[in-house]
Amino acid sequence: MLQLGLLITNRHRLLSVAAILDVFESVNSFYERANQPHFFNITLFSPDAEPGKFYGAYPMQSIHEFTKQDLILIPAFGSGDVQLSIMSNQCCIPWLWEQYKNGAELASFCTGAFLLAAGGLLNGKHATTHIDAAEALASNFPDIIMKSDAVVTEDKGIFTSGGATSSFHLMLYLIQRFCGKDLTLRTAKMFAIDMDREQQTYFGTFAPPQNHGDGLVNMAQQKIEKEYQEGSTIEVLIQDIPASRRNVVRRFKQAIGVTPIEYLQRTRIEAAKKLLAQTDQSVLEVMLNSGYNDLKSFRQLFKKSTGVTPKEYRDKFNIARLETGGRWNRRMSGASYLD
Repeated sequence: MLQLGLLITNRHRLLSVAAILDVFESVNSFYERANQPHFFNITLFSPDAEPGKFYGAYPMQSIHEFTKQDLILIPAFGSGDVQLSIMSNQCCIPWLWEQYKNGAELASFCTGAFLLAAGGLLNGKHATTHIDAAEALASNFPDIIMKSDAVVTEDKGIFTSGGATSSFHLMLYLIQRFCGKDLTLRTAKMFAIDMDREQQTYFGTFAPPQNHGDGLVNMAQQKIEKEYQEGSTIEVLIQDIPASRRNVVRRFKQAIGVTPIEYLQRTRIEAAKKLLAQTDQSVLEVMLNSGYNDLKSFRQLFKKSTGVTPKEYRDKFNIARLETGGRWNRRMSGASYLD
């Protein structure tokens, strides 16, 4: 029986914990139906568990009472201040290190990677997290080998997953590692998980900060966001900003983390994504309305940014197509295979 510890961190995302328990309890139920003992002995750990404290049906065990585990899972943090979440879980870091040094493997889901990073457990290792949190993880913890487009990473006994539903892919990865392929396929069917996802880039959203306190950069941002459709170069767009180009680039990078030209490209790509998802405009019309004038170049930039072509992005996310059937109905038509 594998000792599986689930760390119930302060400020965790409830849905993340619920999904983890649901999946691994279901795997145990497969063994039970086959008249075999449960494969996973699930124990819930808490930074501040008091005697007699429960999480649902599970008694909580304090991390201050060391019990060796084989695998420890760290759920995603809830929305809000990640730094505050890290601070409220500092006491977990020595425990994670002790478990890791004693042979336990560690797996974080989505933004749970920030706790591993804060403790130095990801230094020099490949890691991923929610695509919209990847830049923050990379910039705050530069010793990580960031793989922001990856769905799952594994490096020296530490696993990380991308955002939201990518957590299910990490769980499948772990189930295959410990229980084999047949049980993994059975679990994937039970939870209707697509097993062929290779990257999460197309889920990303460009939401640059506006409250960084640099008025000159705000001026440049507003100029770009207002006139990106006109197809002008970045030099033309920022020519009226009262500072040298070199100064604008330096301050832009410092305030936002990208250069003005990167900001312009990502603003245009984000506009194209919205048009592909919310309208029936042709790819050519989307290109022109996003500020591009070369179809081949637009397709290359779009795929580089999202990991898929404009057509593939529309097939995945176009609201009208999903509402009228299309991909959704094709998936639902295969629901009978969940027997």
